Amino acid sequence: MIAHVTASVADFEQHRPRMFAIAYRMLGSASEAEDTVQDAYLRWNSALDREPPEPIEHPGAWLAKVVTRLCLNHLTSARARREEYVGPWLPEPVLTGEGALGPMESAEQRDSVSMALLLLLEQLTPMERAVYVLREAFAYGHREIAGLLDLSEANCRQLYRRAAGRVSAAKAPERRFQPDPAQWQSLVESFLEAANSGDLARLEGLLAADARFVSDGGGVVSAARRPVVGRDNVARFLLGVLRKYSGELPVSFAEVNGEPTLVVGGVGVLQVEFEDGLVQEARAVMNPAKLEFIERQLSHS
Repeated sequence: MIAHVTASVADFEQHRPRMFAIAYRMLGSASEAEDTVQDAYLRWNSALDREPPEPIEHPGAWLAKVVTRLCLNHLTSARARREEYVGPWLPEPVLTGEGALGPMESAEQRDSVSMALLLLLEQLTPMERAVYVLREAFAYGHREIAGLLDLSEANCRQLYRRAAGRVSAAKAPERRFQPDPAQWQSLVESFLEAANSGDLARLEGLLAADARFVSDGGGVVSAARRPVVGRDNVARFLLGVLRKYSGELPVSFAEVNGEPTLVVGGVGVLQVEFEDGLVQEARAVMNPAKLEFIERQLSHS
């Protein structure tokens, strides 16, 4: 028994990154994912401290079940908090270049943590989201998912079909122009130069007609309380923002949520999507509480 307990502590640490990755995709929040993993750790220790200790034959499956159930409980209350959130809600940004959310070697892996997908997952029921995340991001079989969620395999298949259908229907059409990171950086630099120049006409020329800008300030910092839509509106809004900050803040580029991203020191992160070389959508996370995790990551990189 003692050998089992000693080994199990190492087992938890071995599975911690995977548990965080599951919780983040389920919750869209790094801070809440950390709290969930800590709760799972407390339950793990409690199971081992019993006399006799609870037998855990498959630590990975045991932890995945605990974390998933904790996330389901959390999502139930999170829906009410989302409704009270001031302005648009965006997921917490996470640096992914060093594997914080698992491998990012394929387009599918990067898509599984993209802000766009995490926003779509907000439209699913908690159980649909759990099934979809476990199946799509972690390749669990329907029988395994049924065991984790205490559902029948047939029910899991039905939930997955429904979730996948809703995600597919809500996804934007495949972008015709998807620049590689170097192209993306060059396009963003041109975009920032145009904005910093104060030249409205030049900036409008870099925006798609139906360009969209979404900023998440959480009511804590100044940000648009609803999405800004349309070339003219987005251009004027961005010029106003940049005049306020005077372009004096440190700016760097990093991979955030699987995508190249602009990190504006101390203020936020900005993701910009292009189509045919024009800015189609920009998302800015500026709520200080949502920047704490990525700032810790940056301080350690």
